[in-house]
Amino acid sequence: MKLFQLTKSNLRKIIEELLQSAGKIIAVGTTSVRSLESLYWLGLKLENETLKGQPLVVSQWEPYENEATIGLKKALQNLVDFMDNNKKVELQFSTQIIIVPGYKFKLITGMITNFHQPQSTLLLLISAFLGNDWEKVYDFALANDFRFLSYGDSNLYLK
Repeated sequence: MKLFQLTKSNLRKIIEELLQSAGKIIAVGTTSVRSLESLYWLGLKLENETLKGQPLVVSQWEPYENEATIGLKKALQNLVDFMDNNKKVELQFSTQIIIVPGYKFKLITGMITNFHQPQSTLLLLISAFLGNDWEKVYDFALANDFRFLSYGDSNLYLK
């Protein structure tokens, strides 16, 4: 489980960006994707009052076990309100979220990431984002000797 920190000013910038650019948020790296997507689920927990003194944590399968019943802006505003009510300037949370095919992305509309190993959870995240097109992208990378893993070639994926 990874611990993340997000300042209230950065959270407000994300909300402003959503309002100004019709929701165009590009994550850099799969960890950023998971972190940003977890913000929605934390905001939903606050809406449903299921946190009540518990740490801010998103479990691995939480998005698949719970229905998304509020909009993204409401979820993010719930986080700002939580920070205001608790006099916090920084949100600390952790996530175990796994993003696999079938996941409905809430926040990001694009990502920059390197090419990932076959049969990895990170490749599952890519296939969740691209659908069946992930195979075309990876076939092209393999056919053209792209480098995989850290310090390899990267790609920009957009919805």
